[in-house]
Amino acid sequence: MNEDRIIIKGNREGINAIINMDKFNDFEDMLEALLDKLSKGKRFYKGATLKITTSLKYINDKEAKRLKDILFEEILIKDCIFEDKEEKTNKVFSGIYEGRTKFIRKTVRGGQSINYPGNIVIIGDVNHGAEIYAAGNVIVLGSLKGQVHAGINGNDKAIIAAFSLQPEILQIADIITRSPEDIERPHYPEVAKIKDGAIIVEPYLPNKYIY
Repeated sequence: MNEDRIIIKGNREGINAIINMDKFNDFEDMLEALLDKLSKGKRFYKGATLKITTSLKYINDKEAKRLKDILFEEILIKDCIFEDKEEKTNKVFSGIYEGRTKFIRKTVRGGQSINYPGNIVIIGDVNHGAEIYAAGNVIVLGSLKGQVHAGINGNDKAIIAAFSLQPEILQIADIITRSPEDIERPHYPEVAKIKDGAIIVEPYLPNKYIY
């Protein structure tokens, strides 16, 4: 029977599609079956967040991107999150499987503004005078010296991380803070997040940030 190849469940966060990849011939076979199943309840899924739980070893990055693009266009979901059945624990943010993610492979210069309804990963610096706005997380693989706003849709679980975190303005959801002046900058990556109604900044510990 094919009923257990794809199981659709609803929860408070949205919709969860549990896919048994080992019961499909290939990615295309799974994609066709998933679209057929979701299309039957399309009006219920419109604007929802869809979490896909499956063995990600069967899906490469190109296929994952294609799957998300098709779901956004045809089922009209709001967001798509991947969860590896084999790594449900100790899963660290990867920037690839946590919904829509925009990668910027250059330095964002003063006067430039970037706005994206998902996560933003910048492989470069964010200079003074630059502005970053993201509905999700902001990850900077370099120095962050401009203005950065994460969780602009009210997501207080969003984080801001950088190799060198020294922003002019830092905002998560509706909480704003400024970087203190004349302090010694640490020589390690830092993460900003909301805790007890305030933004705190602490050293980045790879095993600590689990989603």
